[in-house]
Amino acid sequence: MVQKESQTNTQGTVPVIELKHVDKHFGALHVLKDINLSVKKGEVVVIIGPSGSGKSTLCRTINRLETIDSGEIMIDGVAIPKEGKNLARLRAQVGMVFQSFNLFAHKNILDNVTLGPTDVLKVPKKEAREEAMKLLKRVGVDSQAAKMPAQLSGGQQQRVAIARSLAMHPKAILFDEPTSALDPEMIGEVLDVMTELAKEGMTMVVVTHEMNFARRVADRIIFMDGGKIIEENVPEEFFAHPVTQRAQDFLNSIRDH
Repeated sequence: MVQKESQTNTQGTVPVIELKHVDKHFGALHVLKDINLSVKKGEVVVIIGPSGSGKSTLCRTINRLETIDSGEIMIDGVAIPKEGKNLARLRAQVGMVFQSFNLFAHKNILDNVTLGPTDVLKVPKKEAREEAMKLLKRVGVDSQAAKMPAQLSGGQQQRVAIARSLAMHPKAILFDEPTSALDPEMIGEVLDVMTELAKEGMTMVVVTHEMNFARRVADRIIFMDGGKIIEENVPEEFFAHPVTQRAQDFLNSIRDH
């Protein structure tokens, strides 16, 4: 388990992220079934489960990239609205790192990182650029600042995407399969950055297939199957003593590979 820097929670016991009785359908397919989940400040929650279990959909509902049919999602105790300026404001407080990087192909790396702070947060351009360079250095790609995304490796692009999220000073960052599009040798460099963020006390929700990362970094494992949260526990207990047969079968299938 990573050692974290102590964090004072000015919000008291209010979770940074809270989902209450969330349901979501894609047509006739019921992809999220009565999801209840809360994430405390500084907590790293890792969501695992088989393909099609609803993990990514759950991650994307937290900042309304996917709408929900019923239930409630709150950021720092404030319900996320369905649309409008308040939605944009709350969404800016929750960073998102996708599996496909989602960088702007026509902008260089530095501009990718400064765009949000200057356009959304109205940070002066000079200040935004200075902070962007610090963040790019923090994730190890400051030497690439003038390049276009296509000139970088997948691992470098994903680290830029993390810097872009950090530039918005988010209360939490969501990671949706952040290493699944990467070559094996690039996975470690992205997971190392994420591990450092966890040590620094960043609130994180991570959907991943990287079980070693989950075991080392998570405060809590959420296991999903069939659109439901089937089991949740601290990593040591979940991996050593899964309670449900479904979780046991899933872990056995991973060990077999």
